[in-house]
Amino acid sequence: MNSPIMIACAHGTSNTQGAAEVNALRAAIAELRPGLDVREAYVDVQQPDLVHVVAGLPEGEAAVVVPLLLSVGYHVKVDIARAVKSRPGSAAAAPLGPDPRLAKLLDQRLHEAGTTDNDVIVLAAAGSSNPNAAVSVEELLGQLRELRSNRMVAAYGASAKPSVPDAVAMLREELEGGAGAGESAGAVDVGGRVVIASYLLAPGFFHDQLAKAGADVVTEPLLPSPVLAEIVLDRYDAAVAKMNEAPAAAPREPAAAAPAEAPANAQEGGFYKAVRRFVTKYFPR
Repeated sequence: MNSPIMIACAHGTSNTQGAAEVNALRAAIAELRPGLDVREAYVDVQQPDLVHVVAGLPEGEAAVVVPLLLSVGYHVKVDIARAVKSRPGSAAAAPLGPDPRLAKLLDQRLHEAGTTDNDVIVLAAAGSSNPNAAVSVEELLGQLRELRSNRMVAAYGASAKPSVPDAVAMLREELEGGAGAGESAGAVDVGGRVVIASYLLAPGFFHDQLAKAGADVVTEPLLPSPVLAEIVLDRYDAAVAKMNEAPAAAPREPAAAAPAEAPANAQEGGFYKAVRRFVTKYFPR
């Protein structure tokens, strides 16, 4: 039996480098899993649109949409869910984050940027109006805290608070011993820098905005990295396993024997009714 088609669905970007890196991610997925049909789709900006890709799938072929997105949000809960619902035999995988491997990759990007223990870190995510997105970012932040001792806060590019510029300003004030310092500053040493850890998949609009947020350093996005292809395949495999789960065997109904007894009971009840009618008619009280 052929494996379900993978639709590797990204947000979409007008940034040439970002688009190229997402395409390279799809190529890396196909290289890790020879024979797997990996297809391109987007929920915004680029073509082909996910809805059209799903509608154009071969008749009778199963498919799994894997969001090339880092957290749950509108695109996962609405766009992808709606596309999957429109076609029987298709399913949606979970987004890529949170995942301890992403935390390790962020830690690597921070090392590459020269981050020291004295620096404070803003974990910058795209943001979503869906509260579950912030929950997953906070979970990822907890995983990163297990790897680094720095003071860290999560912030968002849009649709959630605090914004990245606000978080940068708050941490800057702490470093300078201003009103935000004190107990909230924890063990941060004055003299460190404000570093933005880009929790974004690839270059694009949101990553460009990070350079304008007032930090001293901005790390590179997560791509390119072979870790992302591994996570995508794990999400795909989990979705396929769920699709293949045999429905739980229905319990044998004890009522199966009931129909055999029913006629006897019915006959017995009918006999006594006939006797009562006979007695009532011929031996009235």
